[in-house]
Amino acid sequence: MFAKRLLKKAVQLHQRKVQHGDLTAEDLDPRIAIHYGIPSTASVLAFDPIQRLLAIGTLDGRIKVIGGDGIEGLLISPKQMPYKNLEVWDLENRIIADSLQWASNITSFSVISGSHFIYIGDEHGLMSVMKFEAEDGKLFQLPYHISANSISGQILFVGGGKDLQLKDGAVDSSSEVDATLEHHLEEKEISALCWASSNGSILAVGYIDGDILFWDTSCAASIKSKQASSANNIVKLQLSSAERRLPVIVLQWTKNQTSRHDCDGQLFIYGGDEIGSEEVLTVITLEWSTGTLRCVGRADLTLTGSFADMILLPNAGPMGGNQKADLFVLTNPGKLHFYDDASLSALISQHERRPSISAMEFPAVVPSSNPSMTVAKLCRLPTGGDSSKALSEVASVTKLASKVTPVSAAKWPLTGGVASELSITKDDGFEQVYLAGYSDGSIRIWDATYPVLSLICLLEGEVQAVKVAGSSAPITKLDFCAITLSLAVGNECGLVRLFDLKGCSDFHFVTETKNEVHNLPQGKGPQCRAIFCLLNSPIQALQFANCGAKLAVGFESGRVAALDTSSLSVLFLIDAVSSSSSPIISMTWKELTDTHSLVKSPKHSETKVPVNSAEEVIFVLTKDAKINLFEGGTGNMISTRPWHLKKPAVAISIISVSESSNEMLPESHKDTATKKEHVSNSTTASINSHEGEQNPSSETACSEERLLDSILLVCCEDSLHLYSTKSVIQGNNKSIRKVKHAKPCCWTATLKKDEKVCGLVLLFQTGVIEIRSLPDLKLVKESSLMSILRWNFKANMDKTMSSSDNGQITLASGCELAFVSLLAGENDFRIPETLPCLHDNVLAAAADAALSFSINQKNKQGTKPGILGGIVKGFKGRKMAHTEDFIWNPKFNFSHLEGIFLKSPFPDPSPAVTDNQEAVELNIDDIEIDDEPLPVESTSSHEFQNIKIEKGTERERLFQGGTDDTKPRLRTPEEIMATYRKAGDASSVAAHARDKLVQRQEKLERISRRTEELQSGAEDFASLANELVKTLEGRNRKWWQI
Repeated sequence: MFAKRLLKKAVQLHQRKVQHGDLTAEDLDPRIAIHYGIPSTASVLAFDPIQRLLAIGTLDGRIKVIGGDGIEGLLISPKQMPYKNLEVWDLENRIIADSLQWASNITSFSVISGSHFIYIGDEHGLMSVMKFEAEDGKLFQLPYHISANSISGQILFVGGGKDLQLKDGAVDSSSEVDATLEHHLEEKEISALCWASSNGSILAVGYIDGDILFWDTSCAASIKSKQASSANNIVKLQLSSAERRLPVIVLQWTKNQTSRHDCDGQLFIYGGDEIGSEEVLTVITLEWSTGTLRCVGRADLTLTGSFADMILLPNAGPMGGNQKADLFVLTNPGKLHFYDDASLSALISQHERRPSISAMEFPAVVPSSNPSMTVAKLCRLPTGGDSSKALSEVASVTKLASKVTPVSAAKWPLTGGVASELSITKDDGFEQVYLAGYSDGSIRIWDATYPVLSLICLLEGEVQAVKVAGSSAPITKLDFCAITLSLAVGNECGLVRLFDLKGCSDFHFVTETKNEVHNLPQGKGPQCRAIFCLLNSPIQALQFANCGAKLAVGFESGRVAALDTSSLSVLFLIDAVSSSSSPIISMTWKELTDTHSLVKSPKHSETKVPVNSAEEVIFVLTKDAKINLFEGGTGNMISTRPWHLKKPAVAISIISVSESSNEMLPESHKDTATKKEHVSNSTTASINSHEGEQNPSSETACSEERLLDSILLVCCEDSLHLYSTKSVIQGNNKSIRKVKHAKPCCWTATLKKDEKVCGLVLLFQTGVIEIRSLPDLKLVKESSLMSILRWNFKANMDKTMSSSDNGQITLASGCELAFVSLLAGENDFRIPETLPCLHDNVLAAAADAALSFSINQKNKQGTKPGILGGIVKGFKGRKMAHTEDFIWNPKFNFSHLEGIFLKSPFPDPSPAVTDNQEAVELNIDDIEIDDEPLPVESTSSHEFQNIKIEKGTERERLFQGGTDDTKPRLRTPEEIMATYRKAGDASSVAAHARDKLVQRQEKLERISRRTEELQSGAEDFASLANELVKTLEGRNRKWWQI
């Protein structure tokens, strides 16, 4: 009866014109709201020991900052490949404080710890110095620079050495190095280096051929002596005896804290092993004694992925600068592992070459790779209902249970960042949840109300006390009813699990022929309520309807089932929809009557009978782009044959939009999201004997007309097709609108503006994102994953994508998860008020106070050496103190560097006197005296020091090639005659001499007058000073009190 009535109305109604969409480009602003995980292009690490933050730089211009308690931040440079740009980021405001354009590619840079000075190296071998003024937020380039051409490249230590070929056990340097080392060193290319001692006496250098040389720099002072080329200056280390070895890429050294020797420690090496061997990070323990290097331990850390970078963590606190063997290792793609000092020490002490050690993996807030995420969904909770309160209770129960079990992440060293007050208090309750299904059959649910996601619960694949085959199979589909807090999960084995997040006491195992009931263990929190095992075919579609009272299930085999979630029974199971048994791709429900409408019988009066509370239509779309319509209660087909497109196509989704109410059908439970109570599948009604069943109620008629007035959008890989619902019911495949794609599409979603469906979002396999208006399908904006996220499209990425009506979409790629907001006016996350602060100002102030206190305490422990003593100590080059004795104060200990960096270390060379040039002799005749006195300027102590330095350099240039006690050189009579002999007769020579004497006399007179003026000025100044002293003494004041 219902199917005939719907077909009749579809024939009678006339086709209506499609309205124009009201979505504009000004309404759209794609941006990242939330980002979790480590980018797959991560390449370099940096650590802040005070803030306890880890920064990860990428190859595509992104910086990932990771703190504690789920606090993460993503900084994206406006330039995707910023190799010629230096950017300084303000972590507190997450903006670029200043940037500088460089002339060439920047290959490396380093910040002097505790200062505002930055070393920059470029591809041409030029090292420059920058200064960042924190108060002004500006970068300045200082004159100091060193180029590769300005340094004469030479080998400091040549000759013999020690060859240490590393084997298992303790090995010392006993065999002599080949005598041709000096010749080979000139041709060897350096690939890595680091200091291998705390006092700067040993330098470890890695080469491209896999060799590692230890240079003893303590002999640098006596390099001119013949002993500089002795056999004790170089020790060569080889990790493998193979002829072809990998280049030494990374060298890092840390001191052995238990040893008193400055050179004892651990050397971390990446590279140097045989080509083709397993990728490992080698850790060797070195001991020096009486000039002999001994290896007392070796361990190889097996890497999970290709090596990207490593960093040793310095200790925090006022004694900063200490390094222990706490280690971060970054591998590709986006894997981060942590090794603490205790585990590494135990590892190296073992006798095995590659002992077992379990590294601590990065505790991802939202795991996406281990286990791998297979499906995800973003859902908003209804406002004013009990769902938020119920989820809060679930979260409190699971949080209390997690405190009982110890968590290994408690040792995770990153604790930085400060959460916002709003995200901590959560006064407004839960507003949005994010659900993810995994390959191990588990489901995780997070509170996604604020930018810092918090885990609500973890649902395992197995059911307690009941063993069901296939429960741990990968999840393929899930749906969530926010009104009843019911969760439906489908997997690859064809099982449908139904969870009640509020808890239940019984468990039902339902098949086509039986319904088994089991008692669950007593406990609070989410429970698996039922498992439906109908077909051994992967689940491809799940859709709740009627406020969670019904559930439609689509299988890969092309069959459709409808489940009653109230009685936990099967309503119907339909055979293959199409002759080809094409997989079900998408389904949607549409209710035709109000859920509280009454159906009356004419035969009996005042008799209560159960009847369906609503009549629904199920739209089923298969992969071959065929649509079937079924009655939701019986499974009867409404149309006689499946509707199909004119040409074969691969379907993606079906979307139904009502032009009158602007409802979207793919998630029909959202239409009734404001309802607070669950409506059962049946209700009782009073039967009136005077009214017949043949005439439908006015509400039923209106709902049928709304359905027929709605439009259906069929999304295919190569096109979009817009149809009226009545034409689909009639079997007419003439479209209202059609859009052809130039590239294959893989995912679609709708978005709302002012509670009206107004736009369509499409993702293509090329990574392009299109946003079109509805219902006219006009292109409004085009973007891409690369421009928004710096991502490339990957296969099956569409499986883990989800969306909400307010313009938020979620995407997962590798180890990354991102929430992207599309609408410009949307700010459901209340950013920036709810964003966590990446920089803790209170912690920074406390660290400065601790540094100042430590300096004061150290000054009180003993008297400071005098100026002369300090100078003598510096010239003697005494042994440096251990690293732990150094205290760097960021405010007071770097003032001397600015004076050095304010001038170039290599000034422009001035003409110097060489042996083959004529000597220039100065006499009084060459002195030029100006009549006008030069103005005298006050010179500060800093300028005075610069003048003294400049005078020193001039003196060095003047005496270049000689010493301070250089004696006058005797000249021959020929040189004297050539200099002073004049052309002409004797009378002209005498006249010239007379003129010179007159000029000399005039110069002497001017010098005498100038001297008298200076003496008179000095007397006046002395008289003025005496008067000033007398005046101050009469007033009982001192000169410094002026």
